[in-house]
Amino acid sequence: MSELIQHPDSIEWRFERQILRIEAWGEHSLRVRATCAPTFSDNPHALLPPETCEPQITAGAEQLTLRNGNITAVLNLKGQLAFYNQRGELLLEEMWRQRSTVGIGASEKSQDKYVSALKLDGREFKPLPGGKYQLTVRFESRPEERIYGMGQYQQPWLDLKGCALELAQRNSQASVPFMQSSLGYGLLWNNPAIGEANFAKNQTIWLARVTQEMDYWITAADSVQQLTRQYAKTTGTPPPAPAFTSGLWQCKLRYRTQQEVLEVAREYRRRHLPLSVMVIDFFHWPNQGTWCFDPVDWPDPKAMVDELKAMGIELMVSVWPTVEARSPLFPVMKARGLLVTSDRGVQVNLDFMGNTTFFDATHPQARAFVWETVKKNYYDLGIKLFWLDEAEPEYRAYDFDNYRYHAGPVLEVGNQYPRDFAQGFYDGLQTCGEREIINLVRCAWAGSQRFGVLAWSGDVHSSFHAFRNQLAAGLNMGLSGIPWWTTDIGGFQGGNVNDPAFHELLIRWFQWAVFCPVLRMHGYREPQIQPPESYRNGIPQCNSGSPNELWSYGEENYAIMQHWLSVREKLRPYVDALFANAHQHGDPLMRPLFWHYPDEPQSWQVEDQYLFGEDILVAPILHAGQRQREVWLPGNHGWVALNGERYQGQQRMTVDAGLETIPVFIREGSKATGMLPNV
Repeated sequence: MSELIQHPDSIEWRFERQILRIEAWGEHSLRVRATCAPTFSDNPHALLPPETCEPQITAGAEQLTLRNGNITAVLNLKGQLAFYNQRGELLLEEMWRQRSTVGIGASEKSQDKYVSALKLDGREFKPLPGGKYQLTVRFESRPEERIYGMGQYQQPWLDLKGCALELAQRNSQASVPFMQSSLGYGLLWNNPAIGEANFAKNQTIWLARVTQEMDYWITAADSVQQLTRQYAKTTGTPPPAPAFTSGLWQCKLRYRTQQEVLEVAREYRRRHLPLSVMVIDFFHWPNQGTWCFDPVDWPDPKAMVDELKAMGIELMVSVWPTVEARSPLFPVMKARGLLVTSDRGVQVNLDFMGNTTFFDATHPQARAFVWETVKKNYYDLGIKLFWLDEAEPEYRAYDFDNYRYHAGPVLEVGNQYPRDFAQGFYDGLQTCGEREIINLVRCAWAGSQRFGVLAWSGDVHSSFHAFRNQLAAGLNMGLSGIPWWTTDIGGFQGGNVNDPAFHELLIRWFQWAVFCPVLRMHGYREPQIQPPESYRNGIPQCNSGSPNELWSYGEENYAIMQHWLSVREKLRPYVDALFANAHQHGDPLMRPLFWHYPDEPQSWQVEDQYLFGEDILVAPILHAGQRQREVWLPGNHGWVALNGERYQGQQRMTVDAGLETIPVFIREGSKATGMLPNV
């Protein structure tokens, strides 16, 4: 016989081995957990401790109701669960198909759809050898629903309804499993297991390959803005952004020597081009897993740091989690259990430029060990910015069932690795007294934002096809609680510096990046440049790409990028205010139109333009050869184009877009007026 149990701040259902608990967890929010173990674990995963809540609990004949602000959970004696908003409107309900199932809160006439011979439960714990479970959670699908967030996937759709998403970290894919619904709720799948989320027309399914518990957090609000802020209160907001963040970041694969870095920085200053950050990419080290400069190519890094600082330029260095078998730190870390292990085969996770194993970022002692090495070899030289590459981490083959972390098998905990990688550096920098912390990280999970993560979209191809995917990726990352986001301008790989077709892509990408959180030049440009020696002390030496500075693509392209860099400089106070807002509330800098115009149907349908803050509407050019495009202007107010022409909102129109420009409109009378040309 099943049992309903009422506690002061939670309700429970128990039957056989399963325990289901719903508890108030933050403003207008609930945490929902289920397990077949004797008790729940105390692992909060992505969640912070909740604010004090006083939920209202009501007991009925065969059900319990828990209300916390705008959200109400109804749990019946059969263990079936549904959620409603403050107006009593259904937000979400579990999908049950049993002969005797009754829909929670449903009218008698609508109950027939729940009665079925399919024998499907809303929560299914399928036992696995060894004692844990594969978990499937099913919800009823609402065909009219639109779904956003979930992190970064390489596809062009902003609305994820109808999409099947792998819950796994890959190069250019970041699983941040917080979704927002147009029906007025947000749901965080608070489980780092490898799995799937399927937002199909007939049902919504969340699957964890290996787990001990079901754990999700659900919140309700009348606006996407409020949903985002409630989520940010529960998982954290970014720290204050350093002042240099909104300037130009210069990078390429790769500056091979100290002299190359300084020559590029000096040339920026000679040309009077504003530059905030210089980035030193990978293989500046003697070997992977040494986390230091190779003294042959970097004879005096302290002098380099000092000269850059004198020019007002911060230095960022790349840190990979790989440890090569010949690194002097490999046997030490292996003996102390600080490396990722393999359940089968040899202990090699990646064979790029050597046989390497990742350090185990889920292990607190491993994080401390790596940070202490980095502190001695970089931070103590004055370097406070770190590029945490390979942060998924990128396995040679994504055989998630073959790897094991300190926190557990990768199938059970794998998605938390990039967050823990970032936390190790964040904690280390905080211990050194730093408060404005930002590190570039190639992946993220829920809660990563509170550890100063600037996520970027990975090694995407240099093509207009890949370019179009980045707009949806950036907007959905913001709606997933990761407001600091950027891309490799022009894409990472495939762009030839002498190819006019690539020049067009680069210009269009650069113009768009001016209206993204971080403006960052990076790429592996063709033709490649071979190193002067193939091996040094038996260690393979990495080649480099062609130059990737603003002046590397001919005078005409340089003039266009120089102009848009000047636009960004004028815009920096506006961008800095957006970063401050992200720190305070968790709001994204890039926002879909419905963020500020939710009552206009067109705002939910337009997916190829967006708002940069509240005051700037951006319509990027996303196709080769395109010289005009259609734009929708929302709102019952005026918009001013960059040429000074005024347009009234609530209209669709076609605008010209020569290669030298990007369609951008300023909300009339806003704070951005006067920051852009002719406005």
